[in-house]
Formats: sequence, structure tokens, C-alpha cells
Amino acid sequence: MPKMTGEVLAKEILKIRPDIPIILCTGFSETITKEKVIVIGIKDFLMKPVKIQDLAESIRKVLTM
Repeated sequence: MPKMTGEVLAKEILKIRPDIPIILCTGFSETITKEKVIVIGIKDFLMKPVKIQDLAESIRKVLTM
């Protein structure tokens, strides 16, 4: 996303719908950490490349929270 980071997008979404489960996926980030995403309200954080099994487990986890 050229004009917005995933972190900023997630914050904006959560302002509108704080109950929506967000999984943030990134291939590289010096600014975002697992601890930071939890504070923001993001439900899970995955580093690319993502294995299908890891994605499936993450989806299941956030939907049952």
C-alpha cells in the first residue's frame, strides 16, 4: 500500500469496528512487533512467507477469541 501502512490501516478499521479480528501479515518491518500489534488491537501477526497451515491456525485462533 503506497500511502498507508498496514498498521495505520488496522488502526483506522478498529476505530470504526473495534470488534473486527485483524491478522497483520508482513514480509519485513523494523517498526512493528508482536507486542505492538497486540497493544493496537490486532489479533495476530504473521511474517511472510506464510505457510497455509500457519494461516489456517491464525484464522481459527482469532475467530474463537
